[in-house]
Formats: sequence, C-alpha cells, structure tokens
Amino acid sequence: MYVQILFIQMKIEELLKTNNDMPDSKKLVLNIIVTANFISEKLTEVLKPFSISSQQFNVLRILRGQKNKPANLSTIQERMVSKMSNTTRLVDKLVEKNLCERIVCPSNRRKIEIRITSKGLELLKKLDPLIEEIENNIAGKINKKEILSLNTKLNELRS
Repeated sequence: MYVQILFIQMKIEELLKTNNDMPDSKKLVLNIIVTANFISEKLTEVLKPFSISSQQFNVLRILRGQKNKPANLSTIQERMVSKMSNTTRLVDKLVEKNLCERIVCPSNRRKIEIRITSKGLELLKKLDPLIEEIENNIAGKINKKEILSLNTKLNELRS
C-alpha cells in the first residue's frame, strides 16, 4: 500500500490564517503542536482500515518489545507515548480484538499481566512497513544532520 503525503510549505501564520505578529516562542510552540497533529492524522489514516487507534498501536508495540514476556499495566503506562491514555481501557479493547491477552499470576491472583498474541504480532507485521513509510516520508524532507539536530533540540525542550 503506497501512502502519499502531501506537504505544503506554509508559514504558521498562513496556516492559522492570522496577520498578527507573533513572538518567535509562540510560533515555535504552535508549529510543534500543528506538526504533531499533522503526523498524528497521517498515522491515524493508516491505522483506521485495521480498526486500531494510535494508542492501541503503541500498546501493541510496547508488548512486542517485551519479547514474549508479559508486562503489567504500569510498565505499559510508563512506556506510552501519550501518558494521558487510559491503559486499562486500551488493553480491554485489544483483548476483545484478540490482539493481546491477560495472564493471571499464579502466585498472586491480583497481579494481572498482559502479553501480545500471535494475531497482534501478525497485525504489527502488516503495519510496520506502512508506518515506516510515513516516518520516512516525513523525515525525508530534511537531511540526516538536521534530523539529528532536531531530535537533540526537541529533547532539550522537554528537559
């Protein structure tokens, strides 16, 4: 499946249809928000035909990263890209779709762990190249040095 992404180079003021002068700090924050939303929309478009949300996709990738070892809800929550997600609800939906399973700990029945199923792994195999294509299309607009620099600067903004 070929994913086409149309990039229109436009200043943030044009995009937001404003003539007001904005401080550079405001432009920066708005640019980051608009860009994050743009990327999120592109990912959602790819995931939609598979009836999976980006948060559910994130949970599946976390579980795959466990290399067949189960994870508890707090581990999943810590690793989530969007910390505001309701992890329990996300896992419930994935269990309903048979993409992951709950495992009750034999020594402590109150302890529940989650593991990705073979169906979940198969879905990720289909999605991986589609997501990678979007990532490459987006990152391909700047060179390697700029990517490294931008990653460094974004890390600094969160520190």
